[in-house]
Amino acid sequence: MYRGIVSKLKSPYLKIRDVPKNLRCFSVSSLLKVDENLVFKKEQFNSRHIGPRDRDIITMLDTLGLKSLDELTNRAVPERIRLTKPLDIEEAVGEYELINKITQIAEKNQIWRSYIGMGYHNCCVPHALMRNIFENPGWTTSYTPYQPEISQGRLESFLNYQTMVSELTGLEVSNASLLDEGTAAAEALSLCYRQNKRKKMFLSDKLHPQTISVVETRSRSLGLEIEVGNVFAFDFSNHDVAGVLFQYPDTEGNVLDFTKLVEEAHAHGTLVCCAADLLSLTLLHPPSDFGVDIAIGTSQRFGVPLGYGGPHAGFFACKQSLVRLMPGRMVGVTRDAAGRDGYRLALQTREQHIRRDKATSNICTAQALLANMSAMFAVYHGPQGLKDIATRVHNFALVLNYGLQQDGNRQVNKLFFDTLKVYPIIGIEEVRHRAEQKKINLRYYDDHESVGISLDETVTEEDINDLFYVFGSSQKVQDIRENTGSSKASDASIAKSAFKRTSPFLTHPVFNSHHSENRIVRYMKILENKDVSLVHSMIPLGSCTMKLNATTEMMPCSFKHFTDMHPFVPAEQAKGYKQLFDELERDLCAITGFDNISFQPNSGAQGEYAGLRAIQCYQEATGNGHKNICLIPVSAHGTNPASAQMAGMKVEAVKVKQDGSIDMDDLRSKAEKYKGKLSCLMITYPSTFGVYEETIADICNLIHENGGQVYLDGANMNAQVGLCRPGDYGCDVSHLNLHKTFCIPHGGGGPGMGPIGVKSHLAPFLPGHPVVNPFGDKSSSNGGAVSAGPFGSAAILPISWAYIKMMGGEGLRKATQVAILNANYMSKVLEPYYVTLFKSPTSNLCAHEFIIDVREFKKTAHIEAHDIAKRLMDYGFHAPTMSWPVAGTLMIEPTESEDKQELDRFCDAMISIRQEIKDIEDEKMDIRINPLKMAPHTQEQVTSSNWERPYTREQAAFPAPFVRPEVKIWPTVARIDDIYGDKHLVCTCPPILDEYNY
Repeated sequence: MYRGIVSKLKSPYLKIRDVPKNLRCFSVSSLLKVDENLVFKKEQFNSRHIGPRDRDIITMLDTLGLKSLDELTNRAVPERIRLTKPLDIEEAVGEYELINKITQIAEKNQIWRSYIGMGYHNCCVPHALMRNIFENPGWTTSYTPYQPEISQGRLESFLNYQTMVSELTGLEVSNASLLDEGTAAAEALSLCYRQNKRKKMFLSDKLHPQTISVVETRSRSLGLEIEVGNVFAFDFSNHDVAGVLFQYPDTEGNVLDFTKLVEEAHAHGTLVCCAADLLSLTLLHPPSDFGVDIAIGTSQRFGVPLGYGGPHAGFFACKQSLVRLMPGRMVGVTRDAAGRDGYRLALQTREQHIRRDKATSNICTAQALLANMSAMFAVYHGPQGLKDIATRVHNFALVLNYGLQQDGNRQVNKLFFDTLKVYPIIGIEEVRHRAEQKKINLRYYDDHESVGISLDETVTEEDINDLFYVFGSSQKVQDIRENTGSSKASDASIAKSAFKRTSPFLTHPVFNSHHSENRIVRYMKILENKDVSLVHSMIPLGSCTMKLNATTEMMPCSFKHFTDMHPFVPAEQAKGYKQLFDELERDLCAITGFDNISFQPNSGAQGEYAGLRAIQCYQEATGNGHKNICLIPVSAHGTNPASAQMAGMKVEAVKVKQDGSIDMDDLRSKAEKYKGKLSCLMITYPSTFGVYEETIADICNLIHENGGQVYLDGANMNAQVGLCRPGDYGCDVSHLNLHKTFCIPHGGGGPGMGPIGVKSHLAPFLPGHPVVNPFGDKSSSNGGAVSAGPFGSAAILPISWAYIKMMGGEGLRKATQVAILNANYMSKVLEPYYVTLFKSPTSNLCAHEFIIDVREFKKTAHIEAHDIAKRLMDYGFHAPTMSWPVAGTLMIEPTESEDKQELDRFCDAMISIRQEIKDIEDEKMDIRINPLKMAPHTQEQVTSSNWERPYTREQAAFPAPFVRPEVKIWPTVARIDDIYGDKHLVCTCPPILDEYNY
């Protein structure tokens, strides 16, 4: 009763005298005799999220010579841009209240049976995968596997994913996932352009409409010409087409022979891309049988919920000859220092951080978590299990096709897998009426005469009988099966066609050994135990913000009313999602100072691209389409130049001073030099050097005075929330890394979300969508789609919504303040041992992250940043960001979620490592064979009977008092040999070691 009263009061405190007398019980009345001012404190989530306790905060502030968090942030954040009033955010709610609230919102979504298809299909997500991967922080809170020695588990799973895609498509190599099918299609045609430099692309008119839109958006930016039409009627003889893309089976369900088309295209130098359905490929000829160069698609129907459009893992496979042009991350097999097989990310020289505007793409986030789910789905079911699922779906389609035609409906697909295109005898409106009665969603074509039906793994006989009713048919599945209809229905079977698959797939033991739940759960646990995640220790990655992903925030992502919704359902069925989007947009606008938000970009890099596209579209609309110069300080994020290049801009670098701040003279000179062609400035704030620049408002004014727009890279927004707002100090657009600032977990390299906030003048140029208008009936967009789903990875947005609701304005501000405190405290503690490279010249403080300089150790002890990174594994820690943004340095970000004890533990590890370096400098330790050069140390090495190193086993494995046997995290391989792996590129499953007993 009293909890209900508390929840209705605005104050977090309830005094006994405020409780109405008629509601008081004896116990409360008796308490009044003790203390009339006794208070009940409302549950405060921010104390769960923020790591340091109040007493620790006082101690840390004292270390810095400060008296309060406000004093700290007033010194760190320039006064000119500092917020002077609280955020306009609702008061914080508690965790239990939050779950009640989000449950009510979710249940506003109506879950109908959706047979819309178009690249999205419901599936039976195995509960073992849902609980042990999707809901498991051991899998969701790990970082991108740039440190392979403590990432072997998910790297093995990625390799399984690549093998699965490669063998089903029949192509030699695959990457470890892309953002979605539309993105994969755009990347495929971009590869074609890079390969043969032709500027024309031809798309089949039977592709999914969202795929066409994403490709058209990307192509416009690059100045490429797109033609859409009948691929079988196209003439390639002009030798001017870089690539052609078709769908197999196509968006209407047809299975067609593309052999002659591929031969014709190749004869004239055109690369061929195929968008394929992985489940259908268990029954159909793989795309390689046609001779295609690239196969793309989505692996969503392999064990990943619909989630109103995402997150889902796109796939990309190609011929071996194109592997070095292939976008995204790819896992390769290599060897470790002991000569044993190990896995790591291959060909990292393609990364956008290294190649900048010359990168193959701007991809920074993949869909790692979802790719691992799909890989494990294939491992769990095996080749026969997948074929059985596909056969069942296909057989239901055969029965539906036969029954509908028996009663006069016309079905136009001669050969199909799971999708029918029907001209109903009773007419479209009657079909629509009956479908609504049965709560069934179908695809209604623009001709207003035909209907699409796409079946999936979840379909039952009852569902087929309901579909018969919807189309006015009197047929029943049981009658067709028991009479001659069953054999007649099978006449259209793939198994009786020339398209029947005869080549084997998924023959590796890993896909043929884990078909019981015992085996799959143990296998997933074996892989999980090989990786370091936030369940083990802090991951102090600068720029990557590995903060707490609270259980309460994650819970709604598994709610049926969020997971089981097709992205193209009618708007009235998605009112819960609509409320979620509206509330999150309102809160994010209050936090950033922007006027509108688009949730479509499903990664930070995708957000950069979408924001820059909005700027370019605005420039064109205002008669300035010739403006294409993008100024980017060298202190900006590595994806920025790649995104600018993708958006059709020419990058001009701006210098920074020795203290890390932007060189205003150079910026002023370049802004004036390119005034007639200046489109925008891309800036990261605080900078990647970890400093609040005093001149940020002046920088924005300067760009506006010279006719440009200001794009803020929002990766460091977690150093601004509650303290300053980009929309106030002059920014026009920014993406927001929800997977950083707003608590969506990294999942081993994805999912991410990069929605963009814009000022009102850019709102008309936010991403649109050809199927669902993201803006409802309010308005339409002049911008094309940048993701396949209209709202990107919608199913993970409840995480950020919940974080903001539970923190409230005050909690969000305190989180930012503590993030700054933690970074400055660590910098101060490490000050006698390591130099912090950049600090504010006025306050001598850093922002939420700081860079320590370890370059001198290469001269004094032959020790480099990567040696320190590997040695940290022996102490139980993931390394900070290594050699970026300054080569040979380490960038450390503790986040507000880590408590003082964990910060001290990491600092102790770094201090201990500094002593080990000093021992090398003082010649107390060998310069070649020492704990840093030989790190990390595996359990097998330390327990081996052969130990000939000039330091003890204890120093190798237990180098500090806090590294105790009961909490020891063991790397499962010794130091990985990257060079060997790139020279001997193997990107599918190698023979499995006997230790797994496969």
